[in-house]
Amino acid sequence: MNNKLLHVGCGHKTLKQLPPFFHENWDEVRLDLNPETKPDIVGSVVDLSAIDNQSMDTIYSSHNLEHLYSHEVAPALKEFARVLKPTGFTVITLPDLQRVAQLVVDDQLMEVAYQSGLGPVSAIDMVYGHRASVESGNHFMPHKTGFTQKSLADALINANFQEVRVIRGNHYDLWAIAAVEKQTPLFWELMNKAIIVK
Repeated sequence: MNNKLLHVGCGHKTLKQLPPFFHENWDEVRLDLNPETKPDIVGSVVDLSAIDNQSMDTIYSSHNLEHLYSHEVAPALKEFARVLKPTGFTVITLPDLQRVAQLVVDDQLMEVAYQSGLGPVSAIDMVYGHRASVESGNHFMPHKTGFTQKSLADALINANFQEVRVIRGNHYDLWAIAAVEKQTPLFWELMNKAIIVK
């Protein structure tokens, strides 16, 4: 029996959306607020009431939490913890505002910082949301909050995750792994190798 993966804020379905670790032996359940993405469940991460308690093995959230208002982050992360099995964990990636702020300090607000699947990304896109996507009519794209390593770790701990690790990626991003219960050293070694793109 495959593990169940809840992919929140999934967007349109493509194979590149999930880290390679999740491509085999995982059954993906896709959730998105935008019905045009054709998710399995139309809904918000703030209210996962369509999903049973302790029914998911993992949750994957890529560039999703920054689209919430600050006051919605805690309820969303508590929902993550509620629907995960005791052995479950979540993988979260989002912009690293501390590194983005350095671009702003260096007066590189508008310069291209890196290329993404959506095209060029500048510091202003990482702070406020991808401008080209918003301009093309995607009004789900604006950012309403942001995170540093410490603030993301604190938010996850406050949501009752027992073990949390947050590291920096190489595209002005943070990667967090938060486990409902304590995990073995082997688990963390596998996560660092298989999921996190440094």
